Amino acid sequence: FSFRKLWAFTGPGFLMSIAYLDPGNIESDLQSGAVAGFKLLWVLLLATVIGLLLQRLAARLGVVTGLHLAEVCNRQYHKFPRIILWLMVELAIIGSDMQEVIGSAIAINLLSVGKIPLWGGVLITIADTFVFLFLDKYGLRKLEAFFGFLITIMALTFGYEYITVKPNQEKLLQGLFIPYCRDCGTPQLEQAVGIVGAVIMPHNMYLHSALVKSRQVNRADKREVREANKYFFIESCIALFVSFIINIFVVTVFAEAFFNKTNADVNQVCANSSSPHSSLFPNNNQTLEVDIYKGGVVLGCYFGPAALYIWAIGILAAGQSSTMTGTYSGQFVME
Repeated sequence: FSFRKLWAFTGPGFLMSIAYLDPGNIESDLQSGAVAGFKLLWVLLLATVIGLLLQRLAARLGVVTGLHLAEVCNRQYHKFPRIILWLMVELAIIGSDMQEVIGSAIAINLLSVGKIPLWGGVLITIADTFVFLFLDKYGLRKLEAFFGFLITIMALTFGYEYITVKPNQEKLLQGLFIPYCRDCGTPQLEQAVGIVGAVIMPHNMYLHSALVKSRQVNRADKREVREANKYFFIESCIALFVSFIINIFVVTVFAEAFFNKTNADVNQVCANSSSPHSSLFPNNNQTLEVDIYKGGVVLGCYFGPAALYIWAIGILAAGQSSTMTGTYSGQFVME
């Protein structure tokens, strides 16, 4: 084992792990925390493990054959099923990209204190996605370094929320390792399905199998191929572990602070903290429903304006990076 070789192979796994940290994931995390508390953490753990197995297969395909998944499908299928498959993957990418672009727009709206409307945030996101993707012209390592920077921002911002809220560690460990959901009904079941859907994304297989081709491997040498597979797998494990920890930060923050809270509870706290957003929460006894926007507002009401802006910076990093990888995978599939 050589750390120098691991460093040479590091990059594709972290680009791939961005799909586990997009705004759709963050929203499913915070909703599962608010709706089911700590009870669905084991679903997140299992979904991440299954995701890792699928990513390992995708990476091995790229390393061993020298072709990415879209190229293999192009060779193996007849014209009609190939076009159907292409359309379905493009739909999956569009579905993912919508949440990513709108998530970035919501973050920009929160950071600008509402001065930049959602449509303005969408236009800014579209423009800067193409600008950032030009980094590719200066070599893939530069782009990989930029993604590493965005993942670090997410780890720091959501880690800050975690330290501020101080979730119950015992409940966290129980939720992770005991696959059981006491007193769960339809909302919790929907949330569990949402977690799986947010974590395991079809276009990510296409992306990962293409990214591993950026490293030069002599495919005639079995030992070199085996070595490349080993280092890519180690790197994928590290990248998905980091993304898993960030997802846990978000679930546990909302599980600790907002599980079983009502709209009236939040309305009162927001009014007391002179928040301009208290009208978002009607003064009734219905269970609190949160999304990325309301989640940031609620954090701001309970833990001060800093929590709101730090949350928005994390969401912006998540949205911006995942929009870029979505565009990237769309390019491989379209080719």
